[in-house]
Amino acid sequence: MKLAIMQPYFFPYVGYFQLIAAADVFILYDNIKYTKKGWINRNRMLLNGTDTVFSLPLKKASDSLDVIERHLADDFCPDKLLAQFKGAYSRAPFFSEVFPLLETILLSGERNLFAYIHRSIVEICRYLDVKTEIRVSSAISIDHDLKGQDKVLALCQSVIADTYINASGGMELYSVDAFKGQGVELKFIKSKPIEYAQFGNPFVPWLSIIDVLMFNSLGAVREYIFTNYELI
Repeated sequence: MKLAIMQPYFFPYVGYFQLIAAADVFILYDNIKYTKKGWINRNRMLLNGTDTVFSLPLKKASDSLDVIERHLADDFCPDKLLAQFKGAYSRAPFFSEVFPLLETILLSGERNLFAYIHRSIVEICRYLDVKTEIRVSSAISIDHDLKGQDKVLALCQSVIADTYINASGGMELYSVDAFKGQGVELKFIKSKPIEYAQFGNPFVPWLSIIDVLMFNSLGAVREYIFTNYELI
């Protein structure tokens, strides 16, 4: 059984969904510290030919809180974010198919940050017909005080994984021998370059999955998700 684990990210890039699709079980961390400078509650869209950051505003809270303990700001207006996406992509070839998905996700009424992002990932996987089982880390019985590689190995053992797949950027974080000693094969996923037409302008890579969906047919996006990577 192949396992992958990742932090929750809001409308992440295509490689995130490649990682999900490459695994049989995908564990989403909810009991990890929220980081301001990361991509948990923000990402990038294409606006007027350039990459522009969009985000979920959060209530002010302690920097020591986990993601599951953070909440959307009281003044967060999903309609404004929908309008931002509409302004950016209304002329995109697949806008009419994708915009209802955005409405379903953004208008959910959920105010907990993790629950909001979790739902968005589940809904996009459903849209893409990605069948991977998605589980939440805190619901798995391990010692959650463990850190880094030790925590990953504990999760592997708990779900009886024989293969662990990580993003290629984490190669220096893990030991092949340590995983092998626990009966787990360590693999890394590496996305292949993707390029597609964006209103006839110079291509801007690695934007949110929403950009990919707006400019490509569902079949083409599924091909990107399921085939346009290698495991090393």
